[in-house]
Amino acid sequence: MTDTSLGTPEQLRDPNYMPPIGKAVPLGIQHVLAMFASNVTPSIIVAGAAGFGFGSDQGALGFPDMTYMIQMAMLFAGIATLFQSIGVGPVGARLPIVQGTSFAFLPVMIPAVAGGGPEAMGGLMTGVVIGGIFHFCIGTFIGKLRFALPPLVTGLIVLMIGLALLKVGIQYAAGGVPLLGKPEFGSLAMWFPALVVIVVSLALSFFAKGLLSVAAVLVGLVAGYLVALMMGQVSFGNVGRAAIFDIPTPFKWGVDFNAAIILGMCFMAIISAIETVGDVSGITKGGAGREATDKEISGATFADGAGTAIAGIFGGLPNTSFSQNVGLISMTKVMSRGVVTIGAIFLIVCGLVPKFGALVSTIPINVLGGAVIVMFGMVAAAGVTMLSEVSWSRRNMVIFAISLSVGFGLQLEPTALQHLPDTLQILLTSGLLPAAGLSILLNLVLPEDLD
Repeated sequence: MTDTSLGTPEQLRDPNYMPPIGKAVPLGIQHVLAMFASNVTPSIIVAGAAGFGFGSDQGALGFPDMTYMIQMAMLFAGIATLFQSIGVGPVGARLPIVQGTSFAFLPVMIPAVAGGGPEAMGGLMTGVVIGGIFHFCIGTFIGKLRFALPPLVTGLIVLMIGLALLKVGIQYAAGGVPLLGKPEFGSLAMWFPALVVIVVSLALSFFAKGLLSVAAVLVGLVAGYLVALMMGQVSFGNVGRAAIFDIPTPFKWGVDFNAAIILGMCFMAIISAIETVGDVSGITKGGAGREATDKEISGATFADGAGTAIAGIFGGLPNTSFSQNVGLISMTKVMSRGVVTIGAIFLIVCGLVPKFGALVSTIPINVLGGAVIVMFGMVAAAGVTMLSEVSWSRRNMVIFAISLSVGFGLQLEPTALQHLPDTLQILLTSGLLPAAGLSILLNLVLPEDLD
């Protein structure tokens, strides 16, 4: 129900309207709470995959590189959100769109940096920058791509993203990849805080209302964190070592051109752009009861790409619009881009304070695993929801079956491609790119009257 003290219904549907500041600030922070856990999680996962996250030798130093990546996730989510809400020339939809670090790129990023340490980050960040520039360019022709990406294709791609990440969630909840082979991996002491996160998140999602329901995963994360703290699994040593204020470093890990990473980032930019189109449409329909304009859609895509490219320069991961915040706007009916701008400023301030990033890095990996299981499961479920719109003719079943079989099969058995060049192995063994490529190709070439 709309809170009439915020303004009239006509005002609340206007993106340029600013509610009273005393209510606008809590609404802006509410947006940050709804996306916070999802925003910082990819940085922690990539750091762990590269070998300088939880369980690594950097633990004695306070995980400086992982903490830096968490900072950049907050800082550039805020900056990219400002691009969307305020706008710069053609960049930005000038709508209440909240940006954050994208899960969609993880199946490409994890194998790209696996075990490579900080040295692997130069190639990844170069790919993020180039992928961001490509993403920006997509804004000029985004409308012409939609014919090739019906729900059959986009649903399969989103489902594959979720399936590719489920293993990470289980590993984290059981104690983290670095603990494999050690007796504590998979123990009840590891699993219990993770299960608390899952149970609390589910309970709030089903039985709570308002912000508690929207931010269920974050509240579940806090509950699991408190349990882990009581079990002696939390250390605050990193917080004391972190600086109070710091500014980002351009090209912190250098520049390295890796064709596989660049191609992977460019391909995923297309998927991310399509996701943003859906989010923009969801915001205008849910908050203002109208369709999004072409200018809003192209501006949002420009902002996605610009935010990603700039983030990559300073060591941040790809940015995209956050769907959970679309749902929050539909719930509150507050379309004010000024409210989202307040949330963006809050994120930027957090991103400039390393102690805040260090505090986030104290979350035990098993607690994070509980949240990740829920979040990645929701990604897969979102794909199933998209697929529910498909008319399951024999043609569509063939496209889905072949694409899923090849993509998921390569994901389960990556050594099947061990004789291919390294570049192709990185691109194909995630399973995501083969599944997406096959589904797009088959959907374009197979006749509609196949049945």
